[in-house]
Amino acid sequence: MEFRELSIAGAWEITPKQFGDARGTFLEAYKATAFEEAVGHPLDLRQANSSVSAAGVLRGIHFAQLPPSQAKYVMCPRGAVLDVVVDIRVGSPTFGQWDSVLLDDVDRRAIYLSEGLGHAFCSLEDDSTVVYLCSAPYAPGREHGVHPLDPEVGIEWPTTDRAGNPLTPLLSDKDTAAPSLAEAAAQGLLPTADEVAAFTASLSTR
Repeated sequence: MEFRELSIAGAWEITPKQFGDARGTFLEAYKATAFEEAVGHPLDLRQANSSVSAAGVLRGIHFAQLPPSQAKYVMCPRGAVLDVVVDIRVGSPTFGQWDSVLLDDVDRRAIYLSEGLGHAFCSLEDDSTVVYLCSAPYAPGREHGVHPLDPEVGIEWPTTDRAGNPLTPLLSDKDTAAPSLAEAAAQGLLPTADEVAAFTASLSTR
């Protein structure tokens, strides 16, 4: 299992080793010791979620209020999604920037997003299934979002699906009504880089 920190501090791409034979494939999708060695603290698993999305579905940019926010370890056991992390930490040197990882049922990578980061993805195939291991349970009053098509963030969403067919973005009513990054900042919804750093330091085992 290989961890690579993305250009957004606090987010990692995880590539598992796959072992295949005539029967199929085996891999370790999550390993606590490897995770803690790379990230510096354990994943306190409190909830596991799964979503199934048609091609073109955009989900996000979602985040939870700090503390405790919600760290996510995300996998795609079926289909393919472009998974995106957005730095929403006010005062961060990469504030407003994004990075992405292709999650699919071929390379079977995962992405980990620590607390205080925004998360979104685009489904590249019908019935793409995403599994999230979360560090905190869903808390409706503390869940927020930024519009996934906000030009200030400028995520380069795919325009074709896995087969090369044109994609039409499909958003929920909630995501369509989400504020821009600037509006979310003005409303005081975004965490600061200092707040996130202090919270993450409290989890450290190093």
